[in-house]
Amino acid sequence: MGQMSASRIPVTATISLDPDEIAESFVRASGPGGQNVNKVSSAVMLRFDVANSPSLDDWTKDRLARLAGSKMTKDGVLVIKVQDHRDQSVNRATAQERLIAMIAEASVRPKTRRATKPTYSSKLKRLEGKSIRAGVKAGRGKVKGED
Repeated sequence: MGQMSASRIPVTATISLDPDEIAESFVRASGPGGQNVNKVSSAVMLRFDVANSPSLDDWTKDRLARLAGSKMTKDGVLVIKVQDHRDQSVNRATAQERLIAMIAEASVRPKTRRATKPTYSSKLKRLEGKSIRAGVKAGRGKVKGED
C-alpha cells in the first residue's frame, strides 16, 4: 500500500483510500422539499470501484461485496446515495463516512470458532439434573392400589 500521504483518506490503521478512487455525482433528491428540491442538486451519488481498487486486498473486497448486497453493481462498483440533508456538502461528508464505515467493517476478520468439550463437572451436573427431573415425572403416574 505504500506510504500514507496527507491526500489519502484514512480508513483503518492499514487501509487508506486515494480520493481519485471515489467518484461523486450530484443529483436532485427525491421526496418532499417544495421548490428547493426541484432547483438544487443536493443528493450525492458516491461510486467506489471495489473490484479494481488497489487499496483493498482480495479478502476485504469479497467481504465488502457480501456486506454491500444490493448497493454493489455487477461490475463491482459500490454505490452509496445520500439525501439526508438539504446541504450538498453535508450529504457528501455523510456518504464518505458511510463508505469508510463499510470498508472498516469489511476489513475486520471474524474470530474463528473453536469447538470445546464440556467439562467433567458440567457433564455430572447435567446428568444429576436429568435424574431429578426423571424422579419428578415418575411420581406423576396414576396411583395404584387405592380402590
